[in-house]
Amino acid sequence: MEAASKGSPARVDPGPRSIAHEDSSSISSWLRRFFPFYCALAALVTFGYALYDNYQLDGDAVAYMDIGDYLRAHQWAGIVNGYWHPMYPAFLSLGHALFHATLATELRAYYFVNFGIFVMEMVAMVAFTDAIVKLRSTLTVNLRSTLTVDRSSLKTANDSLRTTDNRLLDRSLLRYLGLALLVIASQRELSLGKVRPDALLQAFLLFALAALLRHLATGRVRYAALMGAALGCAYLTKSFAFVLAFLCIAVLAAFRWLWLKHKLARVIPAALVAFVCFAVIAGPYVAALSRQHGRLDFGDSGSLNYAWYVGGTEKMHLEPYMTTQFGSADVHLKHPERELLHVPQVFSYAALPYGTYPDWFDATYWNDQVKPHFNLRLEIPRAARNCELVVRYLFNHPEALVLLALLLVLGARGTLQWKPTSQNRDVGHPAFWLPPLFLGVAVWGIYAIVNTEERYVTVAYLTIILTLFAMLRAPGDSASNLEPRTSNLQAIASALVFLLALLAVGESLRTVLEDRRQLSVAGYPYGWRSEKMSAAAETLKDMGVRPGDTVACVGSVACLEDPYWARLAGVRILTEIYDPDMPVYPFLATLPNRDLAIATVRGQGAKVLVGDFDYARVIEWDKFFFFRGWRQLDGTTLYALPLNLPPASN
Repeated sequence: MEAASKGSPARVDPGPRSIAHEDSSSISSWLRRFFPFYCALAALVTFGYALYDNYQLDGDAVAYMDIGDYLRAHQWAGIVNGYWHPMYPAFLSLGHALFHATLATELRAYYFVNFGIFVMEMVAMVAFTDAIVKLRSTLTVNLRSTLTVDRSSLKTANDSLRTTDNRLLDRSLLRYLGLALLVIASQRELSLGKVRPDALLQAFLLFALAALLRHLATGRVRYAALMGAALGCAYLTKSFAFVLAFLCIAVLAAFRWLWLKHKLARVIPAALVAFVCFAVIAGPYVAALSRQHGRLDFGDSGSLNYAWYVGGTEKMHLEPYMTTQFGSADVHLKHPERELLHVPQVFSYAALPYGTYPDWFDATYWNDQVKPHFNLRLEIPRAARNCELVVRYLFNHPEALVLLALLLVLGARGTLQWKPTSQNRDVGHPAFWLPPLFLGVAVWGIYAIVNTEERYVTVAYLTIILTLFAMLRAPGDSASNLEPRTSNLQAIASALVFLLALLAVGESLRTVLEDRRQLSVAGYPYGWRSEKMSAAAETLKDMGVRPGDTVACVGSVACLEDPYWARLAGVRILTEIYDPDMPVYPFLATLPNRDLAIATVRGQGAKVLVGDFDYARVIEWDKFFFFRGWRQLDGTTLYALPLNLPPASN
């Protein structure tokens, strides 16, 4: 009684330990020991994707690979790009060097790079889940140390602290759940076959959030520094992280000051350290972009996507005279694409000396001075559409939601606050959930006002869903009815989470084996090689096209969606006959100025004109004299029209 009156922490009676509690503890102990084996199993199965995942390249991937080439060649002017940032190309370039790749084998190296990034994501996920648990337990312990009770309020304190401590998922279970969801994401939107930076961005953001939560739990400045450094690396991966960096720094300061009641003299230095570390990494690239564009610039992908998807600005081949297609943006193009012919539109990309397909290599170059404006009338339908996509995303990732609902049905509860005792009204709530939930919703919200895709918002989904699971606690309002029901539910939760983790790996294994079987039937040893692209490139070389030549294309498939044939052939697409909607065959067959368009392309020095004719009935083409010069590229759907090749090649 004397100790309580002097303000010392109350000793909470742990109560009797039941057999069910001991069983639950033994399960948790077994899961902790098995965790390294699960990590190895998940990594081994996912490595199968690096061997057998199908070819999935697009124009984005070709642009990143081109930037990686310029990194290895130290062509710095080609690296500074307001749309594609250099961190992921740096990883690709490193993989290219480590595996001594050539154009024919570079995709194998890039698949292995993506696998390395997946392992990096696994480490980041463990760091994030551990940080949630650390902050959760730290705030709970801090509350316990501030509670002072007398004999009459001892039972209330016991019950309250039991409720707070009685979390349903411990550290090992959150680890299993986080890795299971990561494995599921690698099967879907973050596939190893996609040469894109989204998985790398997710890894850096998870590291940053883990460092933030660790800092809030410990107050150590080194975690603020790590957060700033991770966010700087995330910015060099995608410009989206620039905005998120300032949100994270604001959350760091606000949570410590307003919630944890720390003095500003302690909060401000930590926030400044985080900002300085971010600036040291991100600052040089911001300076390079600003110098390139003649204005303060940290990247234009966000503003351009807002103009395209919300403002209604024409995305491809915008010209100064197209005032009706400016949408809500102010458009004063500094260097638009050179229009060689108006009907059909024929464009030259010779002004930009970089990229296999320069038109998509740096969209900010051709769209410089496209300045979007917020428009509520246009924003409402776009936001509604993005909300619909969020719902679709959730339906496409039902595993965790079903598990969460099942645990709630079985009696799990989630608390958003701690209710302090009447003697301690000044004690805050252990709201460990507030920073990760806020930042997860913020990520989803930022994309929701512009453009939502599954690969963009996976990190937000993981952050939110794992925080919700960390908030779950077992039922029970008093010491008399807490133990048996709690321990039974904890054992059930352990079994369900572990089952989900095994099923996620099992589904990945099934997919890998099916991919391998399909490749074996087709006679291909690996999934990363595209026989279509390789055959087309080799046929172009047989026709007389040489590395370094310039070529032309027609149709979105051969030009924008998958120009990898040009990269494999070592050529650049500097001229395009723009076909906005139709398949190439009917477009050319009904084109009134077809001969003039082809002559215009020939006048630019293009060796060949390439288009993807899909599966049009080529047997009927000889009836039309205007297709007699076209050559099918080794049985693929790609066709080439020789333009400026030596006579022997024709």
